[in-house]
Amino acid sequence: MSSDVKNGRVETCKDSEAVAQHVADFLTEKALAKTDGPFVIALSGGSTPKRLYEILADSKHAARFPWDRVQLFFGDERFVPVDDESNNYRMTNLALLSHVDVPPANVHRMPTDGDPADAARRYERELKTVYGADALEPGRPLFDVVLLGLGENGHTASLFPDTDVLKETEAWVGTCVPHDAPHTRLTLTYKAIASSRYVLFLVAGASKAEVVKLVRAGDEKQPASHITTEGELVWMLDEKAAGHGG
Repeated sequence: MSSDVKNGRVETCKDSEAVAQHVADFLTEKALAKTDGPFVIALSGGSTPKRLYEILADSKHAARFPWDRVQLFFGDERFVPVDDESNNYRMTNLALLSHVDVPPANVHRMPTDGDPADAARRYERELKTVYGADALEPGRPLFDVVLLGLGENGHTASLFPDTDVLKETEAWVGTCVPHDAPHTRLTLTYKAIASSRYVLFLVAGASKAEVVKLVRAGDEKQPASHITTEGELVWMLDEKAAGHGG
């Protein structure tokens, strides 16, 4: 099975809260079902993922989730100190990690020290260590689930329009300096994201309806249009992002 933004399944929920609840249940069930190795997730930043992490930290989900078997990576990160309010790891730690019994060694935050290109190489080495190989193998995904958001400019992770990382075909992790957003970024590349069992786009709000329409139509100008997975791509939308919520 393989999937892209045009043929991905669409699941529509009432609002952003319902999207977060639905994805929390999805992740919990998939994590419990996988018993032949670690459950590897690439986390996303943003308001809907933040609410998702808060739900995973509540008593209902935290007690069921197999935290000892999960490996948590990040899809992208702003190259700022870990205590900066715009740091994705900081947000995730406050919303989720500090409330659950996930082993610290199983949490892989993107480094934001030194040179960005070197930091990207370091993070790629960490991914390869957990994966157990230096090359991605068809049928053996790097990630069980990749969580992605979608910006109004068509970016996802930190794959921003008109940046060199969009042309990267070999590296698993790259750097990006957006033209229309602050901070240098580290980001998973198209190649790394494609090595996944599931790619979930979490998108909410009327302001995203137009870009969702463009990406699902395969508009090549939108970086998110080029996302693929060797597994299944699922659009997790609220009614407004789906274009029929008023």
